[in-house]
Amino acid sequence: MVKTEEISSVADGWKELFERNRLVPPSSQTVRLAVENHFTQSRGFQLTLNRITAASFPQGISVGEQDVTYQLRVTLFDRNNQHFFGKTWRSSSKKMKNNKIFLNEVLYFHTSLLLPSTLVVLELVSLSPKPDGSHQALGRGFTVLELFTNRPEGLAADGDRRLNLYHGSPRGLLHPLLKDTVDYSAFWKVIDGAHLDCVVKNHPSLLHVKHLLPENVLVSGMDNIPGLTASPAGDALLRPQLLKMMPFTLSRLTVSLEPSLEKFESLLQQLINADCHNTKQPGSEDTQRTVVIQERRLHVGVHNGWCFLDKPQVVVLEPLASGVRGRVSSVSKKSTLDSSVTSSLPQMLGLRSSLELKLANHQALAIVFQLEYVFSAPIGRETMLSATSTSRAAFLQCLRWGTWCPFQEAADWKGEEIQLVLQGGAKPNPHGVMVYSTEVSAKTQSPAPISAPGTAQEGLEAKDTITFWLSSSPERKASSPKASSRTKQEDVSRERNSPSSPSQGQKHILQTSPPSSPQGPGLSLSQLAATSRYPTISHSSSALPWQQSFPSLLRPSPLASAHQLSHVGCLAVSNIAHLEMALQHEGDELPLMQDEGDPLQELPFTPVHAPVITVGTNVPSSRSASSRSSLAHIFSAGFPEIVDCNGQPAEVLDPTELLPFDLQREEADLLQGNVLVFQFLAFTRIPAAGVGPDWPENIYVTFQFYRFPPVTSQQLKLLTNDKTQYRASETLPCVLTSINKDRTGNTGSPGLQVQFRVDDSFLRPEEKGCFLDYLNNHTMHIDIWDGDSLLLIGSTAVGLKCMLRQGKSAVQALHELEVLTTDYAAEETLLTSSDLGPRSASYSVTAHTLVRGRLHIRTGNIGCSVDPCWKRTVHKMPFYSHIITPCEVTSGFRGGSLSPRNILQLNTGNSAQARRLDTDGDRMLLFRPDAITPKERNLHDTDSERRKLDCMTAVHQREAREGDKATKVTVHTTEAHLAREFHQESSDDRRKAEGIANMLSQAITTQHCLYASLGSAKYVEFVLKNPFNVPQTVTIYIDDPELSVITNTEEWRYFKALTKTPTPVEENMFHVEEDAAGPRVYLRPKESIHIPLKYQSFLCDHTMALQGPSYLPTGRGSPMAKKNLSNIITAKTIKVTFKADGKPMAICQLNVEPTPHIVNQTFRLYHPELCILKKAIRLPPCHDPTGCSSGNTDSMTHISVRCSDPNIVCQTRMLVPGDPQDVYLKVPGSSSPHIKMFFLMIFTNKWMAVPSQIWQIYVHFLERVDVSCVTGQRSCQSLILRGKQAVRKVKCFSSHPTETEVDPAGVFVLPPAAVQELQLKVQPWRAGSRFLYVNAVDVEQQQLVAAWLLCLNIHCPVLSKAFEVCVPVGSGRGSSRKITYTNPYTSSRTFLLRSDHPDLLQFKEDKFQIGGGESYSIGLRFAPSQSPGSAEILVYVNNLEEKTEETFCVKVNYS
Repeated sequence: MVKTEEISSVADGWKELFERNRLVPPSSQTVRLAVENHFTQSRGFQLTLNRITAASFPQGISVGEQDVTYQLRVTLFDRNNQHFFGKTWRSSSKKMKNNKIFLNEVLYFHTSLLLPSTLVVLELVSLSPKPDGSHQALGRGFTVLELFTNRPEGLAADGDRRLNLYHGSPRGLLHPLLKDTVDYSAFWKVIDGAHLDCVVKNHPSLLHVKHLLPENVLVSGMDNIPGLTASPAGDALLRPQLLKMMPFTLSRLTVSLEPSLEKFESLLQQLINADCHNTKQPGSEDTQRTVVIQERRLHVGVHNGWCFLDKPQVVVLEPLASGVRGRVSSVSKKSTLDSSVTSSLPQMLGLRSSLELKLANHQALAIVFQLEYVFSAPIGRETMLSATSTSRAAFLQCLRWGTWCPFQEAADWKGEEIQLVLQGGAKPNPHGVMVYSTEVSAKTQSPAPISAPGTAQEGLEAKDTITFWLSSSPERKASSPKASSRTKQEDVSRERNSPSSPSQGQKHILQTSPPSSPQGPGLSLSQLAATSRYPTISHSSSALPWQQSFPSLLRPSPLASAHQLSHVGCLAVSNIAHLEMALQHEGDELPLMQDEGDPLQELPFTPVHAPVITVGTNVPSSRSASSRSSLAHIFSAGFPEIVDCNGQPAEVLDPTELLPFDLQREEADLLQGNVLVFQFLAFTRIPAAGVGPDWPENIYVTFQFYRFPPVTSQQLKLLTNDKTQYRASETLPCVLTSINKDRTGNTGSPGLQVQFRVDDSFLRPEEKGCFLDYLNNHTMHIDIWDGDSLLLIGSTAVGLKCMLRQGKSAVQALHELEVLTTDYAAEETLLTSSDLGPRSASYSVTAHTLVRGRLHIRTGNIGCSVDPCWKRTVHKMPFYSHIITPCEVTSGFRGGSLSPRNILQLNTGNSAQARRLDTDGDRMLLFRPDAITPKERNLHDTDSERRKLDCMTAVHQREAREGDKATKVTVHTTEAHLAREFHQESSDDRRKAEGIANMLSQAITTQHCLYASLGSAKYVEFVLKNPFNVPQTVTIYIDDPELSVITNTEEWRYFKALTKTPTPVEENMFHVEEDAAGPRVYLRPKESIHIPLKYQSFLCDHTMALQGPSYLPTGRGSPMAKKNLSNIITAKTIKVTFKADGKPMAICQLNVEPTPHIVNQTFRLYHPELCILKKAIRLPPCHDPTGCSSGNTDSMTHISVRCSDPNIVCQTRMLVPGDPQDVYLKVPGSSSPHIKMFFLMIFTNKWMAVPSQIWQIYVHFLERVDVSCVTGQRSCQSLILRGKQAVRKVKCFSSHPTETEVDPAGVFVLPPAAVQELQLKVQPWRAGSRFLYVNAVDVEQQQLVAAWLLCLNIHCPVLSKAFEVCVPVGSGRGSSRKITYTNPYTSSRTFLLRSDHPDLLQFKEDKFQIGGGESYSIGLRFAPSQSPGSAEILVYVNNLEEKTEETFCVKVNYS
């Protein structure tokens, strides 16, 4: 057994923290006000104190007081209640220099009291030393910092503050004259020249660790906060990291009370009854009232000196006999309770189950135990309520408590029984309650020399102890508790109603439920969870007397009260799951639930699909990194100049400078046309691992500008000038040029130029502002591809702000963009652990951003005038209105035939129906010759039709004159003709009715054109008029689900404000039923109303061009680019019919004209084929593009996501406010080498009017090949390539050709339906997990045939020998060494030498041959270095098959 007395200073660390961090709770009125204002979530803040400037103070410093230092004290203050709360924070002592005190302190706190009355009071204090070593504090001034305003969005000013210092002391804030005062400046006097500079910021990262700190506590990053990982920089709260929590099991718990359990409880009851007798009112029932013990409970929680890390668990203890103890089995080491050993009277309290706790290895973390009794007291007449003799009330009282720090000392408590001394009396405790202690028990105590620190009371001889076992969860599996649904619901409701509960701010911590224990008395949660200060009683009925609930409150007595202490910010209300079993048993409900099983509870889990893609983190740099010689080399190629309409060179802008933007200047420009030019000039190669120095040899680019179709360029050759002299450290850019038929570069036309014309003929009405905003705030994404292998080299983005002319005739800018790619790799690390085995390797996948090159682009904008004819046409176009008004019908039916062609002319909007009628009409003319009059033939029939009819008549007459043998056939033929004629007559009548209905509907149909794009909502209002003199109830029918009627008044008001429609909004206008065909609206006689309609489509066409360049090499050699088809929504016609009593009253026909959308971001993902892709994309800070927030400034609370492909699952979840938010994707797999493309629309507005961003996502599905290999050694793998329908000339390419080879390496013929086996040879040089790519390309058509994703699992080799060498730094000379190698074979062998760092180590001979048993000296040449350091180089001795024979490790120290 491990006794706490045997461990010195067990809880000193925790006790010091606990006594030092006593808090003053906020006012209950303020807490209640915050809850009423829906401030239930705590927010984290950072307060940076920079310096104090003090020109003069009212109290001067004498010459002898040179040792005076200064200290700043910070406290939270409630202005409404004139109440200081929290804990005063004190800075370190600072000296004054040049009338300035440099503080450089950073404070952190979190609070849910986001009210204007919450202030921060800062006081400057001077500290003068005394002869006894202490300091005399003297106030030098104070100031007040206002954190919040009346607005709910948070900080009044998030940024720098300069606060004036005032005369006096902060105690002046408690003066009665300052109560309910908002402006204190009228009462205070400013100290001249004295002010404090500070910075206030939101600190969302603090919310991750707020369960370690109570609310309203000012702390610095240097404070000791157990559970928090120490930061090397010193400030642990700047980017807080939590210690790893380990699960532990607490079992075989017993509590011993002295002198015995019976005597202890008997004395306790006597004292409580005497206390009730002293506080009762006289009555006839006084002699019958006694207080009895109803339940014995134990609270167990983990405390870090500041607060409980989680809500303490509550379990029920049972009286046990003296012989009932836990015993340990020699085999299973599991504790059991021997129920066979009994005694006549119980001697201790025990727990039959076990508890699960989560602890971190920190010396100041303590397990806190609190013994609490539930008492039942009678209710008398003084309660003013009717009560029976069995009416009783319950209240709680704490009797003992204790703490134990498992990691304070290196004590071996594992596998041992732990005995802890409990204490009582009026002392501060973590639960903040008064603890029972009597004079009788104190007399039995005598001094003891040693007691458990933090747990012992004044010396004990007869000690109250608690005994238990603690073990880690993997060693012993604890039983999982079950909590009833009612318990969870009441617990959640109690958390919401109790703002002082510690669960506020700890909701994101996984709560450990109390373990299952024997069923206790059937008290409700409102009874047992009530504190003894205000013992609330609930109303219910029960069959048993001890299950009665009581309709009154006890009078609080000195013994039955639990007063909240100043160091506890809030009372802990615990979850008592097992006490609800008796109350939930109603009829057969409980047995049914036992048969079916309890439903699983969903934990607050956030899925993370690693690695997470973060938008905007890898932004390509556009700053020029080329030298002047490189720029001269580029422009010596003779690229076409960008000139204005007068032939003058365009003005050059610097993209790195901040360019102003004036919308009015752009709109007032006389040159309203814009020709936007993109010139792709050159590409700079950057050496990379796995590829050669001449990679890539040619490239092509893909991009999409504004809402123009996507562009794919032709292949562009990278030209190098061998005559140019340059230093080895500098890589010259390669000029881009088109490719001739012989695959050579065409130097006559360097570069690639793509231009777009944007003028009034292209832009829709009111679209110019959107286009200018696109140029000002967006970047254009560009993908750069290898023209031979069709592998993605990387991506970049060019800023478009330099294309704003701002009144100039033409502008141009030169961009040098970094081409970035993301490489996912994992380094191999060896772990040695007794739990994991003798040796195991683990991989942590990390994403690395690599720069694969630099793309040189010149952008320009040339202003041009608009065609006057088109300009006049534009001015004549009607202004786009959101109100659709039906035209008044002034003319009647002009007469004429109801033939299909006339219907076609009248109803041009329904062309499909007209064509169907036309076809049926022609068929009718062929089969009904006798029904056509000569007049109708002359009007509608052609000569060929008349000839056909005459032929048919002759045939009928010939058949009628046939002989007797054909009589039956003729009869059947005649009957068939009669039936056909009858059918044609009915069809003819039906067509006439349809024609009349179509003409009548055309008279009441109003057409309107909608220019819609993907994701954007189009709002219109249709003016519906009741033409009758009686009221009508109109039902609205819509034949397309993408068009809907806005029935929500708030949504209607929002779209009116968005479109600036000046029509009124009517509340409760529509009557909506679930099974109705559409909403209904009531119209008075001759009344006109506005029907709001919204069209929004999230689906579009996903067809895309094949992967590869746009054009093959031609003889002309001119640079070309192909504009692919746009992925836009489908054009359609939608009819909205307004019917009254089943008859149409009006028809609105909306013709949807699709327009392309803007793509803000492009992603390319690679995934194994036929596997579901799960990916998380982190959202950047978003804003509402519409500018209408409906009074809600927190747009992040309304983020929603839609996908253009209904088969793809996308969602986003609202996490803790201030934390980053992710979009989760689940994309179904496809076969290789299919590319799936779709769009994601991000909405930051509640009504999803306009997407804030549209992302274009490409998913490349590749055939996965898993390869396990060793560094430096070649591994072979077979790949299967299947032929298609045609003969192809195929060549295979690898993304890392120096590490991966494919055999055959050249071009080979792939016959149709053939199976070609490819030999893959992998020889990596770096251990870990990596991903490589192999493409099979049709070299004639430049199309992708097959693609493979190589998943390499690379292991470290077995080292034979290790060496160490020193190389001097800065000498300019390397170092030569040699290693002796002996051939272990008896025959002559040839060996190859390889190194994983060829740039640092060169061999004298890469290949050597030695006889059997002979030795050979391997010559090593180490390259010089200019900086000190060290590197480990592996030397591989391979055979001719590249299998490793020996591996040497050479550690090179550069010094």
